[in-house]
Amino acid sequence: MRRTVFYISDGTGITAETIGHSVLTQFEGIDFETFRVPFVDSDDKAEVAANRIRACHERTGMRPIVVNTIMDQRLSDIVADGGGLMLDVFAPFIGPLQDELGMPRSSRVGKAHGLTNFAEYEARINATNYALSHDDGIDVRYDDAEVILVGVSRVGKTPTCLYMALHYGVKAANYPLTEEDLEKLELPARLRPYKSRLYALSIDAQRLAQVREARRPGSQYATLAQCRRELDLAEKLFRRDGIPMQSTTNTSIEEIASKILSQLGIEKHMF
Repeated sequence: MRRTVFYISDGTGITAETIGHSVLTQFEGIDFETFRVPFVDSDDKAEVAANRIRACHERTGMRPIVVNTIMDQRLSDIVADGGGLMLDVFAPFIGPLQDELGMPRSSRVGKAHGLTNFAEYEARINATNYALSHDDGIDVRYDDAEVILVGVSRVGKTPTCLYMALHYGVKAANYPLTEEDLEKLELPARLRPYKSRLYALSIDAQRLAQVREARRPGSQYATLAQCRRELDLAEKLFRRDGIPMQSTTNTSIEEIASKILSQLGIEKHMF
């Protein structure tokens, strides 16, 4: 089965897409074709969105699913005229919260992703700069690091560090295990003082070989045998030193980051 999904918002559409994707993953065996339609903040744009939904319905014979975070009810009603299944993300929460807090909601657009807290924004920027300067062992001074990801090359250390920096303001560094480190089968001396901040990433050998082959085609570095050897040695090292570890093979970067922060006891939240 194939169904079309529109994430429609008067802002960036990131919230609609994030929540919608989380819900859709609960339904296996359906091929969802998704489209994000941001900045639907006028009657004309709402009409265009409605026409697009209507045309999709006529073309496929199945009404599209619309995940909606438009704050203006009038614009939502225009979009609803397109005939899609309207799923208003905020509707179940707004009424009870208004009753509990004794005040109406603000209909201001874009608050979820607006620059409303300069301290948090600066923390994100500083953390991102830290992740970039401490990527792949470029700078091995880890005194300020809150997390140090360790693993063989191409297991996902860099994107995970950047995600934690951008979304949580966490100063995350990463260290790639070298051939020398693996042969010694011991934690590199530069990491030992920070053992409590270490977190290991691993991956399926075949998947690692695919990633490396795309980066360095035909190299020894990308062979399945080399990948298996490095991963086996690295995991032995992690187990011996009691370093928490998780596989990135079938896990989203959001889940990887959440597990790392949870297991290391780091509680940071940014809005």
